[in-house]
Amino acid sequence: MHPQAPLPAPAPGRWHPSPAIRLSLWLHGALLGALLLFPRSWAWLLSIFLADQLLLTLSGLWPKSSLLGPNLVRLPLPAPGLVVLTFDDGPDPEITPGILDLLDAHGAKASFFCIGKRAERYPDLLREILCRGHSVENHSFAHSPLFAFSPLGAFRREIGKAQSVLSGIGGRPPRFFRAPMGFRNPLLDPALAPLGLRYVSWTRRGFDTTCRKPETVLRRLTRNLAAGDILLLHDGGSARSSEGEPVSVRVLSALLPILAARHLRAVSLPMAMGMAPGGAEALSSHDSRSQTGLRGA
Repeated sequence: MHPQAPLPAPAPGRWHPSPAIRLSLWLHGALLGALLLFPRSWAWLLSIFLADQLLLTLSGLWPKSSLLGPNLVRLPLPAPGLVVLTFDDGPDPEITPGILDLLDAHGAKASFFCIGKRAERYPDLLREILCRGHSVENHSFAHSPLFAFSPLGAFRREIGKAQSVLSGIGGRPPRFFRAPMGFRNPLLDPALAPLGLRYVSWTRRGFDTTCRKPETVLRRLTRNLAAGDILLLHDGGSARSSEGEPVSVRVLSALLPILAARHLRAVSLPMAMGMAPGGAEALSSHDSRSQTGLRGA
């Protein structure tokens, strides 16, 4: 297979604070003013400040929250017949090749949120992901468990290094970012904006890194499954079934036929968003062909 045509780098953007962040900034200023005017009320003012910080912290620990900034949980545009498959924490030489073969066998595409450090270790595998028509996205450089507690400078270094590594190896700059474990803080969005990266979480996930029962993971992914959903699996760190097989591979082998039976097509994020060369036209053509099947599903 031949590599995909190169895409231009995502355009840098300006950070636009979310309404919740704007309110929090206004509140901080108001509290400071109130403290200067009513110093004896410091205990009440401190309580309000801590409550605000607690709300922001809990929002960052809720992966589907949009309080801290835009968060792509589902496809934002009408997407009849489309779902997005995403795989985190790779590339992994023991798991990724099997996932790629399954996707090929079913004519499905996906987005792989890769760790920069692992991409440096397995550059040929990352190129293979792209050569097979999938997208490579940014999942940080080191995937630190303390990622969500980083200051702005650390975010910029971590995400920027991953962006440079993934772009350099694959020749295609990532367009999307997903935080390790889906946890973040209010300083993440200001780090993403200059790189032109869009933040993505998921609609549903199967917890395939901790659950060793493929049937349980599959049930979590397919319960109430609908067009426009973004599904999360892992090609790095997948749990192993009782037979020793990666759970994510077992689940994918059962999931893809279910998608076909429900007249759902698995695509990558750039394809779904019309960013891939010819992607918008190809998807539009597919959608028109699938309308009858969807109405009867």
